[in-house]
Amino acid sequence: MTREITEYINKGRVVDILTNLIQIYSPYFKEDKVMEYAYEWFKEKDLPVEYHRYNEERITKFRGINVIGRLKGSRKGPTVLLNGHLDTVEICEGWTKDPLKAEIEGDKLYGVGALDMKSGVAAIMIAIEAFKNTVDDFDGEVLYTLVSDEEGPYGLGTDALILDGITDDADVAIVPEPSSGFTGEEFPCLCLGARGGWNYTVNVLGKSAHAANPEKGISAIIEASKLMLELKNSELREDDKLGKGSICIISSSGGGAACSVADKASFTVFRHVVRGEDKDYLKKEVEKAAKRANIKGKVSMAFRDAPHLDNGGFHPYIVDEDSPYTKMIRKSILEVTGQEGKIAYFSSIGDFNYLGSRVKIPTFVFGPNGENYHTADEYVSIESVVKTAEVIYDFLLKTLVNK
Repeated sequence: MTREITEYINKGRVVDILTNLIQIYSPYFKEDKVMEYAYEWFKEKDLPVEYHRYNEERITKFRGINVIGRLKGSRKGPTVLLNGHLDTVEICEGWTKDPLKAEIEGDKLYGVGALDMKSGVAAIMIAIEAFKNTVDDFDGEVLYTLVSDEEGPYGLGTDALILDGITDDADVAIVPEPSSGFTGEEFPCLCLGARGGWNYTVNVLGKSAHAANPEKGISAIIEASKLMLELKNSELREDDKLGKGSICIISSSGGGAACSVADKASFTVFRHVVRGEDKDYLKKEVEKAAKRANIKGKVSMAFRDAPHLDNGGFHPYIVDEDSPYTKMIRKSILEVTGQEGKIAYFSSIGDFNYLGSRVKIPTFVFGPNGENYHTADEYVSIESVVKTAEVIYDFLLKTLVNK
């Protein structure tokens, strides 16, 4: 990078912005203050910015805020979407650092959301500032969206962008989630897709009887337990890119009247899926497991309720390795880091699933390295944040300027 670029993209600026973001506690559904900071930052830098407000009235009753902006070139060209979330999970037990202080030890910066993904947002911010101040003329447009509620149950921030048509003209997206940190691969790591996921509940109806004569009843708890064990034995489809899905039972409940055989039981599953494993596939998977387990009583299954049909779950997606945009970002990674980026696929879900499967554009997950996301002593590698910003900047150059 030239001296002109390093004025904007450097370790000091990363630490400054990331520290400010971490010090504003912003668990999902409580992002107003961090959104205000981001808005004022863009405004102070004379960068286009506006609030995008949305309401989800059906289930959560949440009134959310995103911060968005557009840099427009003088001629027609592709629209590059940069998307990141500013919400975090709640602070958990076990921290040995102050989760809201952004403590630094060597190259590690600690704090809740440091890795997932306030560092990626910081990279977007300084890359946008550098592009605006160092490029006089370009084709197309840069659309940047800093969203709320990615960590929440429905990804409402990015969902609202899609519903309101803000992403309609996007041609390619970069989501700087911590691809290295999540996959366990050394930085740089480029994810060309992700598994999807669905949440569903299985209900088992048995037959009540007095506990003194349990043989006269059908214990829904026992039958549900048999079904859980058999469901875990299901043969999972293998995808040549995404690998296999996974079945995780995340809760269970059951019981009836005192001194009685339980006539009701249920359990909830989070099912990560690969291509070809849709809702109908999962229904049949449960039915087959119930048949193998010779379940007595009645079994029913229901996917979780959702604000609308398109955000009830997350569909898997992949990006073609031969896509011109894939070749472009891989070239940017090589030129910036001096290394071929490791190709991987995200094992879990996020806003990138919405962009890749609903907006249907090449969506790259490329971001910093670090450890302990969603747990105590979360940290990010500062140098990897700098390099992430440089890769984003270089990709914008290659896509909109030096084509």
